[in-house]
Amino acid sequence: MSHNWPQSPLLLYGFSREVVEFPGYWPRNVRVCGFWLPPMKWQFSCSDCRGISDLVSPRHLTTKDELCTLHASLQTFLHFSASDIPIFIGLSSIGSMGFLKNPRVFLRVLEAVSASTNYKFILFTAAYQPLDAAVHEFEGNTSSSDPMLCNKDGVLRFGSRVFCFSGSIPYSWVFQRCAVAIHHGGSGSTAAALSAGIPQVVCPFILDQFYWAERMFWLGVAPPPLQANDLLPDKYDDASISKAVNSLSNAINSALSPEVKVRASQIADTINLEDGIQESLKVLKEEILSK
Repeated sequence: MSHNWPQSPLLLYGFSREVVEFPGYWPRNVRVCGFWLPPMKWQFSCSDCRGISDLVSPRHLTTKDELCTLHASLQTFLHFSASDIPIFIGLSSIGSMGFLKNPRVFLRVLEAVSASTNYKFILFTAAYQPLDAAVHEFEGNTSSSDPMLCNKDGVLRFGSRVFCFSGSIPYSWVFQRCAVAIHHGGSGSTAAALSAGIPQVVCPFILDQFYWAERMFWLGVAPPPLQANDLLPDKYDDASISKAVNSLSNAINSALSPEVKVRASQIADTINLEDGIQESLKVLKEEILSK
């Protein structure tokens, strides 16, 4: 007895074959198109920044300002750090999902790492209120009083070495101006860091984040994934904080090794030749026209 099974629907994946294996036994209806990386101006939630991004595109006049006045403090920090490229750290929705239980411990770790390594950091708080509150109430080394570097969306902490930003700016814009991206392993954060060609330090918490963290290590663009306690210690004591500081500092130093930086640049050169959005549209058109 034969069965006439319905044809499987078309399945498009928005990642690159250079990053994720595409085994030959996958069904013919599965297509790997490349990362879906929209144009930069589409990613700005701020309409003023979006308008300025048009002016700095190759097709338009250039301008010295790349962000609006509300977000100018971030650009100013990056300008002052030109000879000492900062490290990005952001955990996106990890806070709102309940994993960032004690923001003050996290800030203590970041303070100690910045002091011991002398690196500068850009901390994206994702507007997570408990973390924003801890940033503004923190009793450690306070922020600069320079109004060009401090506004309602951004404040300096820890000897002006950590810029804490609660606004919304595309990762693809920020990562191009950073030395390393420390993140939670979300697919969007991972893709943006790969496209920017910078090393990564990944600390996964849930679901596919563990896959992306391991994959980045396997590709050679990141050190072994951090454990949650390496970034967000459960206990607010010197031993726990010291352990986290050592783990994070070692991971950053590994990420900044020449081998990892070269590998990150190589992969970026390859995947940036792809256009996942256009390839997906092409596949969809072919599928529709074949009906």
